Amino acid sequence: MNFESLNQKCRGQLILPDNPQYDEARKVYNAMIDKHPAAILFCEDEEDVKNGVLFAKENKLDLAIRGGGHNGAGLGTCDAGLVLDMSPMKQIEIDVDNKRARIGGGCTLGEVDKATHEHGLMVPGGIISTTGIAGLTLGGGIGYFTRKLGLTIDNLLGARVVLASGKIVNCNAIQYPDLFWAIRGGGGNFGVVVEFTFKLSPISIVHAGPMFWALEDAKEVMQFFDKFTKETDNDLYGFFAFLVVPPGDPFPEHLHHKKVCGIVWNYTGPADKVEEVYRPIREFKKPIFDLIMEISVPDLNSLFDDLYPAGYQWYWKAHYVNELSDACIDANIGYGETLPSLHSTTHFYPIDGKVHQVAAEETAWVNRNTRWVQVIVGVDPEPINKEKVTHWCRSYYDAMTPFAIKGAYVNFMMKEGEEHIRSSYRENYDKLVQVKTEYDPDNLFHINQNIKPS
Repeated sequence: MNFESLNQKCRGQLILPDNPQYDEARKVYNAMIDKHPAAILFCEDEEDVKNGVLFAKENKLDLAIRGGGHNGAGLGTCDAGLVLDMSPMKQIEIDVDNKRARIGGGCTLGEVDKATHEHGLMVPGGIISTTGIAGLTLGGGIGYFTRKLGLTIDNLLGARVVLASGKIVNCNAIQYPDLFWAIRGGGGNFGVVVEFTFKLSPISIVHAGPMFWALEDAKEVMQFFDKFTKETDNDLYGFFAFLVVPPGDPFPEHLHHKKVCGIVWNYTGPADKVEEVYRPIREFKKPIFDLIMEISVPDLNSLFDDLYPAGYQWYWKAHYVNELSDACIDANIGYGETLPSLHSTTHFYPIDGKVHQVAAEETAWVNRNTRWVQVIVGVDPEPINKEKVTHWCRSYYDAMTPFAIKGAYVNFMMKEGEEHIRSSYRENYDKLVQVKTEYDPDNLFHINQNIKPS
């Protein structure tokens, strides 16, 4: 394949396999993914993206789109095709008066946090700051502010998209409303989003952090957490986890490498209410570790960055769960007791609060009345442990299947087939197929959790 014509049209660097930078350029966050693209184009602007899209289309090449490169299934890269890497596209424009931001498709959550925090504002995102804002948003976007502000897509006002035809359009509630509907949860199936316009919220400092309890208290903690989060207001968010306590600060030495259960909290309400809000949690059962602190939004979103750097072996699976029955809790505890590595974990993210105020048909993200998103994560820095963490993750997933509803959060899925994707979008799937057929009838954008055109 001769890429010279593409190279001549583009401002960005085109890297081919004979380039000394090729092996570094083809890496993604998950080191379990080892793909060899025919070329990687580091796009400087939307024209580079457009030229890359048209080149792949004309030459019948597989086309992968990479934002932050965090996708667990490795869907930001491919073998023998063209990768469009948007990481140079980091433009951020903030309209403080109107509380809006225009954000380039190559930005990470951390870069967005830093820019907006300077103005006392923020976009609700995930829990790892190195996550790409594009993939996070297009899949839905859950994190510390979900109860208070909704999903990331619930704060999306518009987007600029390069279509399979090469046309560049702005979509929002008025322009191309069907496309705008689809990209809010439907992933990268419909085009390349080169710019997002977000509504910003005036939150900069919160009171947040982890509490840990002994593993033998896990059943009581999960039961309390389930009941408590149903009753508390949307200013308080928490996600539950089984984890291995990392060695080093700020954790006390006697807890290092100990398997525990925990909840990572985030309180966005008035500072003078902090003690009152957390008191019933501490009175329920005194934590063995308690690090609730005043913290900035950027620091909160990067709390776990050092624990999960790029280049580890990752395998993850996900469920939607509506009820934490006793049997469900017991099944989880069994796998919490057998965490296979320091970095392996499971999280239960509550889906409630503001998320429930949006109807399932208003966006592609259909699972508005689900109670929990569970992600099961097998992670280890050493390739030799790949099979061990993968087996644990798959076994845990299978054990939880009787307690789950069909489908999963697409940002937490490996490549699991068309039926699983269909289940994840349920009653919205047919409409997504219609939008896909209109904007990408030949399925150029298929390296994703793919929705096939009719």
